[in-house]
Amino acid sequence: MRDDRHGLDRSFGFDRVEPRERQRRIRDVFRAVAPRYDLMNDLMSFGIHRLWKRRLVRNLPLADPVVDLAGGTGDVARLLAAAGAGAVLVIDPSEPMMRAGRPASDRCIRWLAAEGERLPLRDRSVGTLTVSFGLRNVTRLADALTEIRRVLKPGGCFACLEFSRPAAWLRPFYDPYSFHVIPRLGRWVAREPAAYQYLVESIRRFPDQAEFAAMLTAAGFDEVGWCDLSFGIACIHRARRPGAPA
Repeated sequence: MRDDRHGLDRSFGFDRVEPRERQRRIRDVFRAVAPRYDLMNDLMSFGIHRLWKRRLVRNLPLADPVVDLAGGTGDVARLLAAAGAGAVLVIDPSEPMMRAGRPASDRCIRWLAAEGERLPLRDRSVGTLTVSFGLRNVTRLADALTEIRRVLKPGGCFACLEFSRPAAWLRPFYDPYSFHVIPRLGRWVAREPAAYQYLVESIRRFPDQAEFAAMLTAAGFDEVGWCDLSFGIACIHRARRPGAPA
């Protein structure tokens, strides 16, 4: 367990508020950064986040319907549509984020505002569910995983792309960059340094590779595994809901 995983709650006062208030504050963060979110992702990662997202979609077993949870501006949803998904539903709690992506979206992409902990979908109704850099922003991670398993069909695939724990040799370089350079980029480009300080610190709170895999197993998934990207800066987790596809 990382010693700094609760740093975000202390810095932003999230440990002193109810879950609904925490949700509101997180929504405020994404409302502030929505207009330049994709540009900031390109600058922060030198464009590598696009390669990571393509890797997420590559060879992913797509079974309709496909849901991209915390889909934001729809960049992953467009990749899923291009890979052959018949229809993609983007679910995100931030309507400003979704509005920022709608003009460039394909017609087969639909949009729905909802929280990851309470998905407005029927049991066993989703063939494939993806989430990219979004689970660390839910209020109750275990509840979100339970919901994802609930809505997946038996045999349905869950794939998660998230920041993780870099290799030990990389951390002395990566940590100063993430804590000092990224908030400054947020100030210069998005004019929201506090929001990007939150986004950076939220990475530190998210479980590392093995911890998250254990959470998936505890939530009732099987075939749990992960693949590190860029020496562990990011990680793709995959799992399935047990059972044979109908």
